[in-house]
Amino acid sequence: MATTKPVDETSHVYLIDGSGYIFRAYHALPPLTRTDGTPTGAVQGFCNMLWKLLEDLKGDDQPSHLAVIFDHSGKTFRNDLYDLYKANRPPAPEDLIPQFSIIRDATRAFGTPCVELENYEADDIIATYARQAEALGADVTIVSSDKDLMQLVTDKVSMFDAMKNKRIQVPEVMEKFGVGPDKVIDIQSLAGDSVDNVPGVPGIGVKTAALLINEYGDLDTLLERAGEIKQKGRREKLLAHAEDARISRDLVTLKLDAPMPERLEEFGLAEPDPDVLVPFLREMEFRSFTRKVEEALGGPRADETGDATAPINRDDYECVTTMEALERWIAKSFEAGQIAVDTETDALSSTASGLVGISLATAPGRACYIPLAHVDPQGTGDMFDTGAAPEQIPMDQALKVLKPLLEDPAVLKIGQNFKYDLGVLSRYGIDVAPYDDTMLISYVMEAGLHGHGMDALAELHLGHTCIPFKEICGTGKNQITFDKVPLDKATLYAAEDADITLRLWEILKPALVAKKMATVYETLERPMADVLSKMERVGIKVDPDQLNRLSSDFGQKMMAAEAEAHEAAGRDFNVASPKQIGEILFGEMGLPGGKKTKTGAWSTDAAVLDQLAAEGHALPVALLEYRQFAKLKSTYSDSLFAHINRDTKRVHTSFSLAATTTGRLSSTEPNLQNIPIRTEAGRQIREVFIAEPGHVLVAADYSQVELRLLAHIANVESLKQAFRDGTDIHAMTASEVFGVPIEGMDPMVRRKAKAINFGVIYGISAFGLANQIGVKRDEAKAFIDAYFEKFPGIRAYMDEMKAKAAETGYVETIFGRRAHFPGIRDKNPNMRMFAERQAINAPIQGSAADVIRRAMIRMDDALNAANLDAKMLLQVHDELVFEVPENQAADLIALTAKVMGEACSPALELSVPLVVDAKAGRTWGEAH
Repeated sequence: MATTKPVDETSHVYLIDGSGYIFRAYHALPPLTRTDGTPTGAVQGFCNMLWKLLEDLKGDDQPSHLAVIFDHSGKTFRNDLYDLYKANRPPAPEDLIPQFSIIRDATRAFGTPCVELENYEADDIIATYARQAEALGADVTIVSSDKDLMQLVTDKVSMFDAMKNKRIQVPEVMEKFGVGPDKVIDIQSLAGDSVDNVPGVPGIGVKTAALLINEYGDLDTLLERAGEIKQKGRREKLLAHAEDARISRDLVTLKLDAPMPERLEEFGLAEPDPDVLVPFLREMEFRSFTRKVEEALGGPRADETGDATAPINRDDYECVTTMEALERWIAKSFEAGQIAVDTETDALSSTASGLVGISLATAPGRACYIPLAHVDPQGTGDMFDTGAAPEQIPMDQALKVLKPLLEDPAVLKIGQNFKYDLGVLSRYGIDVAPYDDTMLISYVMEAGLHGHGMDALAELHLGHTCIPFKEICGTGKNQITFDKVPLDKATLYAAEDADITLRLWEILKPALVAKKMATVYETLERPMADVLSKMERVGIKVDPDQLNRLSSDFGQKMMAAEAEAHEAAGRDFNVASPKQIGEILFGEMGLPGGKKTKTGAWSTDAAVLDQLAAEGHALPVALLEYRQFAKLKSTYSDSLFAHINRDTKRVHTSFSLAATTTGRLSSTEPNLQNIPIRTEAGRQIREVFIAEPGHVLVAADYSQVELRLLAHIANVESLKQAFRDGTDIHAMTASEVFGVPIEGMDPMVRRKAKAINFGVIYGISAFGLANQIGVKRDEAKAFIDAYFEKFPGIRAYMDEMKAKAAETGYVETIFGRRAHFPGIRDKNPNMRMFAERQAINAPIQGSAADVIRRAMIRMDDALNAANLDAKMLLQVHDELVFEVPENQAADLIALTAKVMGEACSPALELSVPLVVDAKAGRTWGEAH
């Protein structure tokens, strides 16, 4: 708590503009909420800023007195002077309003005086205290960057911009206003302030005001002699608006004699009381910040073995190397009823790695590591290695006693990115259930706000930095596999993973209900880990001979394109060198449109080459062709060889569940979701994916699912009816927008409508549409305007999504998944507009992702019920790929149409039908 301390010439008084802190904090952090739903983002930002300031001020220049000053809610005396004062200011954001009072509580929890005064603004309180302190001989620092406070600056009073770490004194005021602090009021009276609705004199800005005040001395003299001014415009404006200038002076002049509710002497600085501050921060659920404060203040700590936020002591972790110890841990696990589980392996792929060890945690701080396949760190690890392996339980014995625990339906298993562990353990005969996944819990609640990996979550929620993998295994050529890590180091790393996972679960799981996201997690996220794990284990067969022929074909086409490029350039050059290409195109050939990058080199990206190719230049056409085949060769035909599993002869991609903001899956090692489908080369790549003998592949694809969902979400009746009637939606749109009959429609007209239909989903601009369909920008804008005129519901939907995102920070899919866009409040208009386009698209793309997830989750039971020996292999956005015996293909096609078509039921009745196109073929390409 603050102490009472006299103010004299040895004192240094700090007055913090708390209201300025609040709005900076609100816009600096993404929207955060407590588990009870209370918004706390601004509170956390305010606490961080205040703590940092207090820490930074420790030392020789530490203040003797400090207080935080706030605006009082409601009107002030200035509104009586001028009823339009601050009339243009929008109301505070809805989620900020409840945080105002909490921030006052936070200030008091820091032991800092919290001052506000009815009928006065914070600036008036700061001005009064500043002048009182100055009169007593004290130095004063006003922590703010608000220009309105610069009128207070003197040799004894300065300002400090904490965000820029910049002190504002007389020279800085003169630099900003062109006059000293004593004339700032005159400048502001003339220039006015549009934000606060201070009228000023129209057409007189700060620079002009400074010239006038420096010439005439002060505002009164200037207004008295306004008729002498030679410039007609200035003269007339000053004569006409003299009274506005005087009113403005009354509005911008800060009160120096406001009736203060507390005395300066009561602001004596004192260290925050940990018994007050730490419980407050815990109540706010600022876990990482609480940890920081606890460490600094030595505050009260929770039971070190029972609280998720208790300090982490790696020395308490146990390395389990005997059956007696393992059975003790298994008994503890059954008693606990929920345990964290993590596997350590010798490779990154869950389908090819070897199990090295398993870690368990039964409570925060109670964790162990069970090594199973560690080898002599100095040895090679192969069968001829004579080095002695460390003491550990034989794997078959350990797994035999662990299997009942990991499969017991009464014990909840908790993992982080548990899909990986499910895949690994299933290959050793253990089918883990039931389970929770902390990565997916975090993703459901805060997609788009931060990463969901363990390291990021540990920092965010626990204020803890995990042991880096490179610290255990090294990097580059010196990196070792985990089976060669000594057991003492392995135990610290592996047991920490389980400990952190359990702690995160204890923090995050209760928040699901409070944030009303439990249904999304239970129905759309948690089941997917097992579904995808099974798909990854199955993989898809690749024809190596066809792949080899394709790679050779791409190589030949690269060579042909290279020869064409050399011929077009008139000389040989390196077609893979952007520098050489730029010099030839724009230096030697003098083609138009050349732009240099920051490094001074010519830009030769795809957009530049596309434009030149469209203008008929042969060299860029050849270069684009070369790049196309080079990418196809390196990314697909060559890369796929490296990913063929030597045991299964299949490719096993890895699906990422929490990699996108909208809920779309992504695929890596290899990426099978970006194979081009509209080019001949892309179709050739799909031909290398084949079925086993006697089997076929079935590709089942939702037809125009995003457009259908747009019609449903935006409630556009004409679009909905078209989908119900099975009308060609692009032809119908063309007919509506361009006023042409559907019968006998020019295909080019339909293509334009198709571009608009799909472009609108992604917030396409007139510029983007013009480039896409080859028309002028004005014409493209007219198309878009006509589109919105015919379908006003779509424009209303777009405006609604932008407004919702701006208000809450997120938008929702039809099933309640939230996609957060913190950039929606960015000061940079380009960043803000990008976030707005994302907010428009996310409910549509995210809803489509939710629909196919629901279908995938139901598919296993549907296949078993139909006695089909089919396996789901891939998901590529709106498409599912299966492998099935040839004689069951027709039944599978009918089943996929039913399951996928009814994916929304019974949770939601769509107002449009979901149509599924399915086809069988020997190859993936043939199945399209």
